Amino acid sequence: MPKGCLNKGSRIKKGGDYVGKILVVAEKPSVGRDIAKVLGCKEKGDGFISGEKYIVSWAVGHLITLCDPEDYDVSLKKWRFETLPILPEKIKTKAIKNTYSQLKVLESLMNDKETEYIICATDSGREGELIFRYIYNYVRCKKAVKRLWISSMTDAAIKEGFENIKDSSFYDNLYLSAKCRSEADWLVGINASRAYTIRYNVLLSIGRVQTPTLAIMVMRHEEIENFVSKEYYEVKTNYGDFGGIWFDGEYSNTKIFSKEEAEKKADKVRGKKGVVEKCEKEEKRQLPPLLYDLTELQREANRIYGYSAQKTLTIAQSLYEKRKMITYPRTDSRYLSDDMIPKIKSTLKKLSQESIYAPYAEKILSLGKLPVSKRIIDNSKVSDHHAIIPTDGRINVSALSVEEKNIFNIVALRFMAVFYPPYVYESTRVVVKAENERFLSKGTHVLNLGWTVLTVKSKEKKENTDEECEIPDVSVGDMVDIIKADAVKNNTKPPKPYTEATLLTAMENAGKFVEDENLKEQMKESGLGTPATRAAIIERLIDVGYVQRKGKTLLPTEKGISLIKVVPPELKSPETTGKWEKGLSSIAKGKMTDERFMDSIRRFVCYIIDESAKVNSEIKFEKEEPAKKGRSKHLGKCPLCGKGDIYENTKAYYCTAWKDGCKFSVWKDCLDRYGNNMDKAKMKKLLKTGYIENVDMILPQTGEKGKATLFLNKDKNYMAELKDFKKEIQ
Repeated sequence: MPKGCLNKGSRIKKGGDYVGKILVVAEKPSVGRDIAKVLGCKEKGDGFISGEKYIVSWAVGHLITLCDPEDYDVSLKKWRFETLPILPEKIKTKAIKNTYSQLKVLESLMNDKETEYIICATDSGREGELIFRYIYNYVRCKKAVKRLWISSMTDAAIKEGFENIKDSSFYDNLYLSAKCRSEADWLVGINASRAYTIRYNVLLSIGRVQTPTLAIMVMRHEEIENFVSKEYYEVKTNYGDFGGIWFDGEYSNTKIFSKEEAEKKADKVRGKKGVVEKCEKEEKRQLPPLLYDLTELQREANRIYGYSAQKTLTIAQSLYEKRKMITYPRTDSRYLSDDMIPKIKSTLKKLSQESIYAPYAEKILSLGKLPVSKRIIDNSKVSDHHAIIPTDGRINVSALSVEEKNIFNIVALRFMAVFYPPYVYESTRVVVKAENERFLSKGTHVLNLGWTVLTVKSKEKKENTDEECEIPDVSVGDMVDIIKADAVKNNTKPPKPYTEATLLTAMENAGKFVEDENLKEQMKESGLGTPATRAAIIERLIDVGYVQRKGKTLLPTEKGISLIKVVPPELKSPETTGKWEKGLSSIAKGKMTDERFMDSIRRFVCYIIDESAKVNSEIKFEKEEPAKKGRSKHLGKCPLCGKGDIYENTKAYYCTAWKDGCKFSVWKDCLDRYGNNMDKAKMKKLLKTGYIENVDMILPQTGEKGKATLFLNKDKNYMAELKDFKKEIQ
């Protein structure tokens, strides 16, 4: 038992008998401290804070992980094809060495006879549930467990959560879903990565979700590469105060693939008079967008600010945990439940106290009754958590960093926008006929900006469209002078490469890549990964060298393209992964057993091993070891496995123990987008000290110059990252 934790003098007297304290286990120290403050716990110990009734301790993220193959059999440390498939009868767990001391604190607290029962207060989601259950099972605890389930880290939300504690068994299915996800990823990843690495003699990382995501990107890359641009012409006219474009039959049929024909039509009408044959006016209404879930927030932040999905998640998590200014961000819902209505008003009042939001919040509050609808309040579309909105706690925008302000701003504006009236505009279509040719003019006239006054504009230039013009009042029969008529040359354009925003959409709507109509319908509820994991999947694809960033664009590398060519269709198919995600969701809802799901995964692993034997001799992967033995000197000891040495090849710095499963890799182009480079000197210093201060960099989204700290993030397999950016003073 940790010293100074529970003692007879501090136990609670109840009906003449002493009862123990209640142990609260949070997911990380910062959250534990917040909970301890609300519960009145002030006595600090080593890895815990105690009070009269409660003792609060914490994990540090995952303290327990799945065992490695060599933990089952030491001979499995060597990657050999004849040992595959690796299918343990029961998948075991082990302690993570770096956080072992905190695990011992929790083990002692959980199993101490003075602990009456335990409250699980890890993050309210699938992964948070897994973190606690793995610890609880590993330390062989038998105490009763209750569950704290909250969507906001404000003091009021924490207090309310403790007033509505549920029995842990209510979340058993969520745990089973999380456990299946973890074990399925391990089985598919370990076996597929080993099989294809051995077959092609180069380290190949293969994953249940990452490989189909890569396949989507490679598919788009091939569409672009194989695209054959066609030259075409459009005939455009000018009437002085507006213009038109030639069409044939359908309004959208404007392309002419013969230069001579286009010029002939232009010559035919130039300088002539035309008559207004049709004038159609229609009032259109565009309703406010839905509230944010995590994926939509990540898309918007990428579109407006160029933030990566991972960066947006990190900022949102800070606004939730540290600042307590937004609700739980890892949500897949875009709706609120009806019990939130009183809190909506409270939140609007808090926003009205900030000058930048006051005019909008006050306008909504002045309505008296909130204009709620099924687009905002819908209990049937709120599962574990509601949409991301500002909290009704203290809002202090001035205390936020620039990046936090940006994310909070779009969350706050979207929250208020849903209560605003529709955007209303008049759409006008005018058809002018001249010399038996017809020309279309399209225009819009804004009648009410509505909710659009609360949107943040992207800095990207939008392509001009014919809708962006005002058309003067004209009537059928009016005559116009065709002052100009030109044949304008254009070329058909290939599809655009993915950005993080569009890739997130593709992952969310993976069903569109499926041909089977029944399955396509079923997959509407699931995609590739979950809102909470998609950012990590994209980062993983970049880390292993399958994808590279070029500004906002994500492009598959030669290695990534080659991998998709050699793996079987089922391993790269969104259909397969979509089925699994749907299965995991069904387990969480109690509609499928975990045994049935894992049986299907084990069968799939056997299939992968059989398919890997069909080596495609036409595909050659670039070797990732030093070209000549002895030429390249090792740069230091591997910080991840502690056994291998770090060497460099043409593309990355890697660990010599990669064949034994070490995942350390730092790509040489990882700093390119920041205007710097990861050279050998930097790598050596990072391996020695773990960080380098005052590294020159340029923010890719704004072009601002400054300095930051470069460090190896131990929570992400020692991936190289930048933090603490300081803008250069001009």
